[in-house]
Formats: sequence, C-alpha cells, structure tokens
Amino acid sequence: MAEIVKIRKGLNIKLKGEAEKVYVDVPISDTVAIKPPDFTGIRTKLVCKVGDEVKAGTPLFVDKDNEKVIFTAPVSGEVVEIIRGEKRKILEIRILADKEITYEPFKQADPNNLSRDEIIEWMLKSGTWPLIRQRPFEIVANPDEKPKAIFISAFNSAPLAADNDFILHGHGEEFQIGLNAVAKLSGGKVHLNVNAGVTTSKVFTNATGVQINKISGPHPAGNVGVQIHHIDPVNKGDIVWHLSPQDVLMIGRLFKEGKYDASRVVALTGSEVNKTRYHKTFIGSSIKNMIADNIKGNKVRYISGNVLTGTRIDADGYLGYYDTQITVIPEGDEPSFMGWLAPGLDKFSLSRTFFSWLTPTREYSLNSNMNGEPRAYVVTGQYEQVLPMDIHPVHLLKSIMIGDIERMENLGIYEVAEEDFALCEYVCTSKVEVQELIREGLDTVKREC
Repeated sequence: MAEIVKIRKGLNIKLKGEAEKVYVDVPISDTVAIKPPDFTGIRTKLVCKVGDEVKAGTPLFVDKDNEKVIFTAPVSGEVVEIIRGEKRKILEIRILADKEITYEPFKQADPNNLSRDEIIEWMLKSGTWPLIRQRPFEIVANPDEKPKAIFISAFNSAPLAADNDFILHGHGEEFQIGLNAVAKLSGGKVHLNVNAGVTTSKVFTNATGVQINKISGPHPAGNVGVQIHHIDPVNKGDIVWHLSPQDVLMIGRLFKEGKYDASRVVALTGSEVNKTRYHKTFIGSSIKNMIADNIKGNKVRYISGNVLTGTRIDADGYLGYYDTQITVIPEGDEPSFMGWLAPGLDKFSLSRTFFSWLTPTREYSLNSNMNGEPRAYVVTGQYEQVLPMDIHPVHLLKSIMIGDIERMENLGIYEVAEEDFALCEYVCTSKVEVQELIREGLDTVKREC
C-alpha cells in the first residue's frame, strides 16, 4: 500500500541561480575522469595503464575486496593520466575522449525474461553496478547480498537541485525497463518516492512494478535516507539499496540498447552563473566547456553537487560520479564591513539573528564564508529543527567522538549518511564538521562490526 509521508522538520535554503528549463549544447570535454574517492569503502585495483585505448564500458579498475565489482570507462579514448595522492592513493583516472564515442558490446534483453543472477552479472560486467548504493554505510552495494527493499527518490529537495521531471521527460520506456531490472534485485518492494503535489511527470506517476509513495515537506524530504527512515527503517542486520532516476535510466539503456551509456544531464546553477541551463554530458566530464564565458566574477567557488553536500573542484575539474548538478557561488573570502554587527539584510539565517524570516520567499546570493570558526560545542536544539528523523543527533555525534560503538548502534548510526546531517552542519553554531563526523562513525562501525 502506498505511503503518504509529511515531513515537518527541515529547511529550504532559497538561493539565486536555479537552472532554466532549457537544454544547451556544448562540446564534449576533451578529457573525462573517474575518481575512485567517489566510491566510499572501495579499495582500488587498476586493470588499465597509461596509453591504453578504451571504449565506453571497458574496465578501468575493480574493488580489491570484491573483484566482481568493476568500474568502467564512461567514454571511449586513451587513458592519458593516472593521478595519485598520498601513499600512492589513486585520485583520478583521466581519459582523452574521442569525438565520437564507441561502446563495448553487451547483449540486449528484456529484464522480465532474465533471472536475478543474470541481471546482476550483466550489470557487473558493464560497470553499471556501482550506480546502486546501500544503507547502512552508504557504500556501493554488495552483489552477493539481497536487500529487503530498494528506494528511488524521484525528486531532489537540495538547494538548486536538478528537476527530474524535466530531465526524464520522454524517457518513460528506458526508465520502465530499468525499473523492471531493479525490481528483480530486491527481496521486497521497490519504492518510487515522488514529491506530493509537485511531481507531475508521467514517467514517474505511470511507473509499474513499484510502490509509489508521496512525500511532502522541506529539505531534506528528498533525501533517500529520510524516506527510508519513515517508510522502511534500517535496523541492525538490514540492508536497503537505493539509486537515482538517472541511474535507473542508465540501467534501462543497458538492457534496451546493449551498451554502457554514461550520459548525464547536469544542471549548471548558482548566483555566479550568467546562463543557468541544463547540459547533456557524461559522467566524469570536465566542467571547463560548461562554464566557458558564463561566469560573472573571478572569485568564485565551483562545486560538483549542491552547496550542502557537494565537493569543491577547480574551474577545469570533473563532475562527480553521482552528481547531477554543478553549483557556482561567491568565494566569500572578502572581509565584511562591521562583521556580525552589520544589519545583515542580505543574509539568511535559521534563527531570527537576521531578517530573512520576514521574507520567506526571497532568494539569496550566499557565499562559502563560514561566518565564524570552530568553537566549544553548544547545545542549541537547532539540529533537531532540521533533522526529520527520530534520533538524537547531538548524542549520536558525541558517541562518535568518543568511539562508543554500542552507543552509536543504539542511537541510529545504521540509518544515517552524511547527507542526512548536511543541514545540521549548516545551522551549527559551533561550526562542527558534522558530515565528516558521521562518515568517521560509519567507517568505524563497518570496520569493527
């Protein structure tokens, strides 16, 4: 039976620079990069080297702990550089992309006529398997396990997030084929969660073989972790998988067309962008062509993802594997006149420190300035205002700080991921790196338990 969930806690941060619903054609970036750090918990084992010619779908590296999990090239071309960091950790595998993409051939078939094992084998060989992530721990799903449910959030409530209704328009057939394949993987239901009263695309509302749930409320209502918490919570020993609508589309194309099509629609957003539009590109593409002659100032910050959970990149940096949004905001490294004593008429705040509460529909041009520095932990109750989950966030974070695994388990560590606490970090009076702490806790529990 479909669920109706009303989220009451949370916060919508209204930023300037939402993407206009128009597609713009830009040349394919010269280089494309796959970044192993995008895959939490994966230990990289290279199966390519500099100078190798690859096609879209050619293996680049595998997971040392489970070599069945293969990560493949999103485009065809030549492997031109392997970037390493400390202790020779692999940070990027760069490919000089061909002007016309060629593909590794895979079989075409109707997922309804395949077994679960055949679908998994197909996805593993093609490199589409890493699109599926699991809770707990927010890692690439283990193909040897069976989840109790699979969740797909049809909408993203983060600031300036891409509109999936617009992106998936006209792709109902591929999306349904992807759903048919995903449905074979679950030991239970596949939940397709739509934004109540907002999601209108027939691609979602007419989907079959899934349970369509209606979610309403402020951000983080679109976070799959919040949806799982309210519909089918993760307890110790449970496994739930999740993926995004564009990921389902990629899986559908694999079975319909017999190729690993890593194309992505990305929203270029932010107050520092002249023309905020939607770009058709590939996973791991450089943003260089997207932003060319399209940025207002010199001191800006480029973010792969949204402002709350995204990763800072350079002007010639690369799109993250799971990201469908590029955000450009002011850097915020200029001192403000009178500091915190200024009236703050153009500032946004959860509290009534400034005047944003008087104009709830106003859009703001916010920068990356933290407006303070780390200080003693102050319990203000602000976390509880923006976290719509039945857990005690401060107690959980403190249990992570002291390394108390039993207390972490009792306080809900298996249910959460970094993105669920992004708003807590944003409103934190003490400037605590909350998302970093959550990842530390998840890694500790995974390692020890």
